[in-house]
Amino acid sequence: MTAVYKRELRSYFSSMMGYVYLFIVLLIIGLMFMVTNLMSSGSQGSYPYFAGTLSSSLIVLVFAVPILTMRSIAEERRSKTDQMLLTYPVTVTSVILGKYFAMVTVYALPLIISCLGPLVISWESAGGGSLAIDYAAILAFLCIGCLFVSIGMFISSLTESQIIAAVASMGAFLLLFFWSGLVSYIPETASASFIGFLLILALVLFALYSLTRSNLITAVVAVIGGGGLLACYLLVPSLLSGLLTRFLGLFSVTDALGNFTSYYVFDVRGLLMYLSLSALFVFLTIQSVQKRRWS
Repeated sequence: MTAVYKRELRSYFSSMMGYVYLFIVLLIIGLMFMVTNLMSSGSQGSYPYFAGTLSSSLIVLVFAVPILTMRSIAEERRSKTDQMLLTYPVTVTSVILGKYFAMVTVYALPLIISCLGPLVISWESAGGGSLAIDYAAILAFLCIGCLFVSIGMFISSLTESQIIAAVASMGAFLLLFFWSGLVSYIPETASASFIGFLLILALVLFALYSLTRSNLITAVVAVIGGGGLLACYLLVPSLLSGLLTRFLGLFSVTDALGNFTSYYVFDVRGLLMYLSLSALFVFLTIQSVQKRRWS
């Protein structure tokens, strides 16, 4: 894994890709920092928290992270060098983890530089602000980035085109960015929840069959899940009322970050969600590559 990690990390800075990413992210964070924290310093509307800068800069991840992830596996597939990687005396898991941690390292570099922001604010405001709040927000920003990187890497494993991988990743990130607003449009009726959970079950069954190729396991999960939903809808429909919106609301990545940047709450559940979903998409990437290895 270490060899793959070093190889990937070098590749980002032997080309312009790593430098372009750093420039874009630092430019946006720097502009937001200037507007949010420095230009208003000392005025009535000053905002003495670097967390506000990160909240305003979140949209940059939608367009910057695909720069990191689009070539991670898609380029290997296009140039056929993925077959060479898969013949290395290491496991597929080690290869994928090496690539993933290399991208996370590049992602973290501008955040390391951003750690100076709270110190500047504290100095400018003569001890104002809160270092604990700001550094907790930076930690949350790092974790949400780990999630975005894992999603982008998974999408990259599904195609040979870097352009398709980048566009699809941007689409997925935009969906996550507007997730809370979109969920609010879902009716809270029992019927809407029933239909919504059936669609989720169908996606789970598709993923389960793709990973296991077992008709028996897929059928058992379909019968148990579908039967349970139908029984609940027919016998106790009140349990389903509003359940879908509450369930989908649990996966609002922007709300979890907002707890750090707007409400100054150290949201452990949010961090665990970021890390758990990151692990899930890394696992799915491993399975995607593993499946192609034996095909």
